[in-house]
Amino acid sequence: MRTRTTVSVAVSACVALMACACGPEKSKQDADAKPSQPSASTPAKEPLATPSASATASATASASASASARAGNPSSTPARNQPAPRTKERAIQRYEQYLHALGHEDIHTVCEVAGPGAKKAQDKGFGPCTSTYVVVFQMISPAQKKALQTATVDPQRVAVRTPDRIEMPLEAVRASATFSESDLGSYTLEYLKNDYYITDGK
Repeated sequence: MRTRTTVSVAVSACVALMACACGPEKSKQDADAKPSQPSASTPAKEPLATPSASATASATASASASASARAGNPSSTPARNQPAPRTKERAIQRYEQYLHALGHEDIHTVCEVAGPGAKKAQDKGFGPCTSTYVVVFQMISPAQKKALQTATVDPQRVAVRTPDRIEMPLEAVRASATFSESDLGSYTLEYLKNDYYITDGK
């Protein structure tokens, strides 16, 4: 596997049915017959009209509640958009996220975490991250992919150069499969855009 090289480098129907059932002529007859048959015409219409109105009101209330709930979610979105802690623990979490994404062939997550490093690779002539990592996935053996899905990082082997620059050596990766420098390698994570990202591999 040459991962290190790539990184470095969807109710209204109810209303319609009612409209069809009551044509213009019947409406007139019902209106004329209304005084002589108050109990026959009126009760028949009111139960239909009332449920329809209340169903519409209920649907509107439900839509409002749903919209309101969605509107409430953005309040949690800023929380997710807040700067991540500038700590070794967070860097490890991000690197494990990347390793698991590799194992699951999750291109979106891989390119999110390794974006800056992949951009460097693209500038050197490689294709965009979404294309190059498709090739990388094919280079990882099934056993290695399975191992990466649950891989962890040994904090004792992580090298903190500065709070903004943390190195993840190959030896820090704990997995059920064996990896070498040539197929996984070591990585550098840097604190950019309020979180840690892989910027280089060696």
